Amino acid sequence: MANHTFTLQNLTTEQFAEALHGKPSTIRTRLCKTGSFYGIRPTKLPSGRLLWPAEAVQAFLNGEVI
Repeated sequence: MANHTFTLQNLTTEQFAEALHGKPSTIRTRLCKTGSFYGIRPTKLPSGRLLWPAEAVQAFLNGEVI
């Protein structure tokens, strides 16, 4: 698995999906069903856009417990 390093404070759902080599719809579906994506909770902006904490995404990609 590739080692990704993020310098951004937050990631969009599309950036998060790209890091996972997945689809944004998969992330949104799991969020809707469980309230998080494997323990990672996004910040929802007034516009409805989701921002995912880069540190939590990095930890998830490194296999750390969140």
